[in-house]
Amino acid sequence: MQLAGRSPAGALAASDPGSSGEPSARFEGLFRRHARAVLGYALRRTERSEDAADALSEVMLVAWRRLDDVPNGDEAKLWLYGVAQRVIANQDRSARRRARLGHRLRQEVARQSFDEHGPLDQTQEVRAALRRLSAADREVLLLSAWEDLTPSEIAVVLAQTPAAVRTRLHRARTRLREELQLNDERRRKEKS
Repeated sequence: MQLAGRSPAGALAASDPGSSGEPSARFEGLFRRHARAVLGYALRRTERSEDAADALSEVMLVAWRRLDDVPNGDEAKLWLYGVAQRVIANQDRSARRRARLGHRLRQEVARQSFDEHGPLDQTQEVRAALRRLSAADREVLLLSAWEDLTPSEIAVVLAQTPAAVRTRLHRARTRLREELQLNDERRRKEKS
């Protein structure tokens, strides 16, 4: 439908005070007039200000993408509130899904730590020994033992030659063995 030689977007923009026929100008006017109100709406419905800012960003993205669907005048704010309500509901659902997934992952990690790496006290001893090694030794050992990579694959990850990785791996294993032996000696001394 065209009114007096104008496109529908131009007719909408012309009837919306403070905006020109350009979509970007109409959007800027919409943002100037309603962003603060939409942010306030989101702040009152979210726990963190970052979530409210994210909601405002997403609402404005929807408004930009669907600019022809945004009503003129005061109804624009109501339309934006409706979008904000749905955006915040989606954020809440996503947060609940992340929390459930995080819980399941923590349970799985705890189970795998015991199943794959032996009793928890041994796993903790190995981790403590690893923490006492240099970051370089720790990385090469973890890539080999826990990520199950070959020296050639580790070489790609670390941008080194396979020969250099084999040497590093041998030295790191020797240092780890020494750390674990020190743990054993400490434990024996504590028991006696």
